[in-house]
Amino acid sequence: MLGTGLVAIDSTILATAVPALVADLGGFSQFPWLFSIYLLASAVVTPVCGKLADLVGRRTVVLAGIGVFVLGSVLCGLAWSMPALIAFRAVQGLGAGAVQPMTMTIVGDLYSVAERAKVQGYVASVWAASSVVGPTLGGLFVDLLDWRWIFFVNVPLGALAAWMLARNLREPARTGDRRIDWAGAALLTAGASLLILGLLSGGVQWEWVSAPSLLSLGGGVAALLALWRVERRAAEPILPGWAFTRRVLNGTYLSNVGVGVLLIGLTSYLPVFSQEVLGTSALVAGFALAALTLGWPIAAANAARLYLRVGFRDTGLVGSVLALAGTASMLVLDVDSSVWQVAAGCFGVGLGLGLIAAPTLIAAQSTVGWEQRGVVTGVTTFARSMGSALGLAVFGAVVNARVGTAVGGHGGGASDVPPELLAAGVHDVLLVSTGVALAMLVALLVLPRRIDTAGPPAQVQ
Repeated sequence: MLGTGLVAIDSTILATAVPALVADLGGFSQFPWLFSIYLLASAVVTPVCGKLADLVGRRTVVLAGIGVFVLGSVLCGLAWSMPALIAFRAVQGLGAGAVQPMTMTIVGDLYSVAERAKVQGYVASVWAASSVVGPTLGGLFVDLLDWRWIFFVNVPLGALAAWMLARNLREPARTGDRRIDWAGAALLTAGASLLILGLLSGGVQWEWVSAPSLLSLGGGVAALLALWRVERRAAEPILPGWAFTRRVLNGTYLSNVGVGVLLIGLTSYLPVFSQEVLGTSALVAGFALAALTLGWPIAAANAARLYLRVGFRDTGLVGSVLALAGTASMLVLDVDSSVWQVAAGCFGVGLGLGLIAAPTLIAAQSTVGWEQRGVVTGVTTFARSMGSALGLAVFGAVVNARVGTAVGGHGGGASDVPPELLAAGVHDVLLVSTGVALAMLVALLVLPRRIDTAGPPAQVQ
């Protein structure tokens, strides 16, 4: 939970400090890359770290991840320009990509199938608390100290998390082939980086039909095709073929892509809708969105009662119905709506995602042994990150198609768009989100009704 908190707080603490650091460092046009480069770096390293964890152990990978994350935090706090800060955020992202999946893998190692949902609920509650604590801490540091402290605060937090893990986590000694598939790791990193870069930058940094877009997306596809050929011959492939031949795993990956899409869509556009269309303050808009992060841990913590009774697939189907109902309920939002309607819809989606994300991950982890669990967890986390990148691209295109002319004509941002037009743009986002929730329901039908679990995990203490 401490390791998860380290990553979770950092994902929200920066937002309130952007005006202060832009005033100090300049580079207003570049600041969105502070978030994009972090997402890219953490996403591409996740499946690699999952495989390394199966080869050398979770303890080694998670401690290395915390070390890299803290190093990146110190460098961010010392940054002298916006390009330097962006580069150091990439270092942070690399550390986060090692820490986040490892905490979920360790939960899978330590606890039984019946216990994992409750513990995953505890971990999810860290994200819920961080959605409130992060922006508050960021504002306090900016007002009372300096924006650089939003990064320096990670040093004691990281040290505490590393000390507790190093002192308390004990794993069995690894035996057998421990060779690392460096060629596969390089191709996966290159391919995923180019794909995510193309998705994040298309329609923003460059046109979709342009040389940079075609080079990044085409290069990413080419690298992944080369990866497929390399992995077929590797002794210990980074992405082994068995990870994509089982129904339960493929259903888990597909549903988690949908989770990533919904999360990025709602968290990116509903606060703008609340502030610019409904006229609420940023604080009220944030609390409305916090209903999503409140519903998620509540559902995740109680999911075990449901999946032990009706199974993993049916639990996920219940969650997809709730998510579908939540997104559909927000299709009626307009300029005369109440912020309570936004909060209610977010809460419903949060309940649904809590019954999808945790049970599908637990189902996937439960079908493999200790030596394969890192790969499964890493690919699942990677699928969610790819969903977020894909969602940013799709939702950005959808909104720009509706309000792009108005923004261009006024030369500004969301505040320059008439509320009715902005509401229509967000309605389009919610319409696509409803379609994604429906697609998640179909994806969950890929899971078999009965899932046979693997034997007990190796002795991890």
